[in-house]
Amino acid sequence: MDRLAGRVAPVTGAASGIGAATARRLASEGAAVLVTDVQDDAGEHVAKQIIAGGGRAAYAHLDVTSQDEWETAVAGVVRDFGGLDILVNNAGIVDLAGIEDTSLADWRRTIEIDQTGVFLGIKAAAPALAASGHGSVINISSVFGSSGGFGTSPAYHAAKGAVRTLTKNIALHWADRGVRVNSVHPGFIDTPILDPAKGTPAEHAMTGLTPLGRFGQPAEVAADVAYLASDDASFVTGLELYIDGGYMAR
Repeated sequence: MDRLAGRVAPVTGAASGIGAATARRLASEGAAVLVTDVQDDAGEHVAKQIIAGGGRAAYAHLDVTSQDEWETAVAGVVRDFGGLDILVNNAGIVDLAGIEDTSLADWRRTIEIDQTGVFLGIKAAAPALAASGHGSVINISSVFGSSGGFGTSPAYHAAKGAVRTLTKNIALHWADRGVRVNSVHPGFIDTPILDPAKGTPAEHAMTGLTPLGRFGQPAEVAADVAYLASDDASFVTGLELYIDGGYMAR
């Protein structure tokens, strides 16, 4: 399948998990992918895997909280690949404490990465996306961007909720420019973030709350990101797509 042939796609937080799976999926459908992360060795490994498999890819260090680094990354991908058509804002971290134990520093760090990083990416990529003719932004939010979850992780919930609404706002703003903007809301996905929960009561609690009864796989999220990036979703903008095994239907 080459439905993304000729497209160029930076993916943030692409050294592992959903980001890495997304980078591989977009490349497998013909896109040239800029793998970005702050984990340089792992990110370079993902890019090399894509190239070894016959795809087009490069790696760039990107701290999504830095406006300067965003502008450098966007200028680089336009220079090296000839444009920018797809932007996947995936980079994020999780906080776990309750409100009483969440420090201001921890709050600010989570908001900066999970929320402000998305804003900076969209802003930096705006001119290139408008020039694309196939512009598509996919922001990775979470089921916790629309629900209270377990009552913990207040900064994560606040940031992912902001990403959900920001997505709709920019989708409306860019609707007449040919740039589509959608959010993806994963449930409990089998990524390194969940490794500490494996084999514990927390794992059983999460799968118990998921009607399909298991963790999702990063490749399952990546498949839906590829759909939103493609012309198959040409009439889709402002959507919040839940990939959660039925969690939000309860």
